[in-house]
This record gives sequence, C-alpha cells and structure tokens, in this order.
Amino acid sequence: MNPILKTLGLSDENPGGFDGQWVGGGRMQTVTSPIDGQPLATVANVTPQAFEAILAKSHAAFQTWRLVPAPKRGEVVKALGDELRKHKAALAELVTLEMGKTLREGLGEVQEMIDICDFAVGLSRQLYGLTMPSERKQHRLQEQWHPLGVVGVITAFNFPVAVWSWNTALALVCGDTVLWKPSSKTPLTAIACTKIAEKVLRGFGFDPAICSLAIGRGSDIGDLINTDPRVALVSYTGSVSGGRHVGSLVQQRFGRHILELGGNGAVIVSDKADLDIALRSIYFGAIGTSGQRCTSTRRVIVQESVLPAFRERLLELYRKTPIGDPRENQYLMGPLVDQEAVDTMLAAIATVKAQGGKVLHGGEKLAPPSVLAGGCYVTPCLVEVPGNLDIVKEETFAPVLYLMPYRTIEEAIALQNDVSQGLSSAIITNDQRESELFLSAAGSDCGLANVNTGTSGAEIGGAFGGEKETGGGRESGSDAWKAYMRRQTSAINFSGKVELAQGITLDI
Repeated sequence: MNPILKTLGLSDENPGGFDGQWVGGGRMQTVTSPIDGQPLATVANVTPQAFEAILAKSHAAFQTWRLVPAPKRGEVVKALGDELRKHKAALAELVTLEMGKTLREGLGEVQEMIDICDFAVGLSRQLYGLTMPSERKQHRLQEQWHPLGVVGVITAFNFPVAVWSWNTALALVCGDTVLWKPSSKTPLTAIACTKIAEKVLRGFGFDPAICSLAIGRGSDIGDLINTDPRVALVSYTGSVSGGRHVGSLVQQRFGRHILELGGNGAVIVSDKADLDIALRSIYFGAIGTSGQRCTSTRRVIVQESVLPAFRERLLELYRKTPIGDPRENQYLMGPLVDQEAVDTMLAAIATVKAQGGKVLHGGEKLAPPSVLAGGCYVTPCLVEVPGNLDIVKEETFAPVLYLMPYRTIEEAIALQNDVSQGLSSAIITNDQRESELFLSAAGSDCGLANVNTGTSGAEIGGAFGGEKETGGGRESGSDAWKAYMRRQTSAINFSGKVELAQGITLDI
C-alpha cells in the first residue's frame, strides 16, 4: 500500500459512503494512477439504500447545525483549515497520485482549501442583511438570511479537493450540511478529505454527518441527489452536457443549482503587449494540469503584426516542455487523467486538421522509456487556425492550444466571444484604451476577465464562475455565500395600528 494513503487514513479497501459511520456495500472500484497505471486501492460504491440513509442523516444533522450561531460554525471551519494545514503535503501528494497534476499544482490546490477556510471564518461574522425605509409610518423593512439545507456537491476530477472546499467552507458557515459525490475518477482524495472533516466535527462534539460522502456513478448516485427535494442546492462541476442534465432534473423540482461547466478560455495578445508576460501567462494556462482546467487557455488571438515573432517564441517553449512523473519537480506537465482523455485529444487534433488547422507542434502520445509505462502522457499541441473553426468552438479537455490572428481590437473581442462558453478570458496589453474596452459592457462576455495575466489561476477572494454554457453559477469568494442561504424579507409594524401599503384603505 502506498504510504501516502496510510498517512491519510486510507486502506487497501475503502468504503465509499459516510453518514457519521463509514458504509459501502456496492460495486467495487479499483483506482489506478494515471502516472504509471498502477492500482492504488479499491473503493466500495454506495448502494441506493445506503444513499438513502446518508441523505436522511445529512438532513437530520441540518436541523441541529442550522441553530448553531454562525461565529461558532466559523470556529469549526477554522479548525478544518488548521487540520488541512497539517495534512497539506500528504493530501497534495494524493491529488498528484490520483489525478496526475504536478505536485506543485497539488500543493497549490490544497492551499486553496486552506485559504477558503480562512475566508469563510471571517464571513461567519458578516452574513449581513439589510434594513430599509418603509413607506408606512412607524414601520421598518428588513432582509435577513437563513440556512438553506442540505447542499449536494458534485465535483469533477481535475480539482478533486478544491471545489469541494469552496462549497463546503461557505455552506458550513451558512448553516448548511454538505453531501459530497466526487468524480468516480478521484474517490480516494474525497475519502481523505471526509476523514479530516470527520475528525474536526467529532472534536467539537457535532454530528459528523454534517459532512457526508456518497461515492458512485452519476447515473445512479448523482441523479438521486438531483431529484431529491431534501437536497436544497446542487452544486455541480462538470461538462456542459452533464450540466444540462443536472439543471433539468433540479429545476423540475424547483430546487436550486450552481453550475460550473465548460470553458474555452482565450487570451488576446495586442501589438502593444509585453510579450514576456504574454508568453508566461499563456504557457502555464495551456499546459497547467495538462490542459485539464476549465480555465485552461485554449485559444490565443494575436495581433497579426506580432504573430510571427510570438509564434516562434511560443513554439520554443513548447518544444522544450519537460513531461514526466508529476511527483518530480523538474517536470512541468504530467499525464492526462486516463486513456479516454488521450483518445479525445487525438480525435480533436485529427478533426482540426480536417477543418484546415495546421499543427505546429505536438499532439502525440508518449511511450516509455521517455515516460513511465502505463501512464497517459502526451505532448502539448499547438495548432494555427484562421479563426474559430467548428472544433475550436468546442472544449477539448486536453493541452491543445489554438493560435489565430486578428487586425483590430474589436475583431479580437468578437473572436473571443464567438463561442458558447463564457468562463475565463484575458488580454495582454499596455494600452489603457484596449484594456478598458475589454472590461466594458462591449468587451469580454466571460465571468472572469483578466488584464496582463492569464486565464488560469483564479483567487478565492473573487466569486468564481461564468456565463452562457458555463452555467452562470458562482462559487468561492465575494458574495457567493448568498447562494447557500435563503433570503427573507420582513415588515415590522411598531405603530400600534394597521396601515396598508400602496395607500390602500380598509374600513371595517
């Protein structure tokens, strides 16, 4: 057994459900590492019957948790952040081992968990309502926020722990309980995080079912979350097609949802740009997490006068990209998550060639001895295209970067917006007019719009999410906490008589 698993309390065989006690009983799943294809451990998925018990206990725990004062709930989240600090190195190694991102990125992901806990602790004393003047004499209007209920969190493989923490830290201080269904590709990190939360909750004497876990396929366990009215909010991270499915099911029962779906990030490189900044921002945005971020840079729109020089400098970086075991610091890019991801990438490259794109570099599967046997390694692919071809408008979740020219800044913004996704965008320019236009109502239509930095690497202080087919949801910082609570407006009459609004009189 890998010592990292043992450090985090995992075994060779692990139950995949938690409702205050660990339960399994369903289909056995073997988890393998994309680094070398070796098995790590097995996980017993939960059965529908076990899921029913998990949800029932999560809902029961909410009845008590919602009455705990928010600052006290914040103390629990503070302790969760402290416990994550203790396990940062081990948890980061498990993230790398299970999904293949570099260890430096794994450490960054766990740091993000710690940061959102710190953010939520302060938030626990700032769940502000409003008061406002009433049109009636000696009346007062107020808005206040109450806990919502069970929050079902369905996460993707590419950020196997951070997305859970974004939702969980905010949900907990808001007075909600959390039921987590992780990606079937990364269940071990979910078990490790749930064990950490269990320890913290037990230490405070609270019901550990406040943070529950149900591992299973989306077609069974996921849909049980989506269709059950006891789940007040579903926060789903995944594909656009998956989001359509989730949104439809949740909306049918008038539930709430946060959808974090596809991205097709573009960077505009102006002829007034600092090309050193552009190269560094785009390079990491394209190869970070092996191109498996929703904020990954997938399109680079370059002013035609600087395109030749920029192309050559970017190609130079691509040619020398160190690819290999992501646990070793000398490598900037590790494997894709599985063979299906490799096949999807190769199919997209074949399609873009057929549509008129020109491959400038990469796009091949790597074989031993250049990489570890059994791993899912590829070379990052750089493709020059005349504009947004049909395949370019699709999100290929892999390190494929499309390079295209533009003449005017207005044309560049139109190209950037001419896709169905609307998550992350950026412009590299030293021209204030260009940057202000990019950030204006006539500029980027994305939820994230950056200037002189790339599309990837959002901070937890700002709300995270996007528009159009990205789903419109927001998680993490700013006022995203409001999605996890229910708003209540109250009119308080201290006049000693009844006065109706809008000047209506009633003589009785």
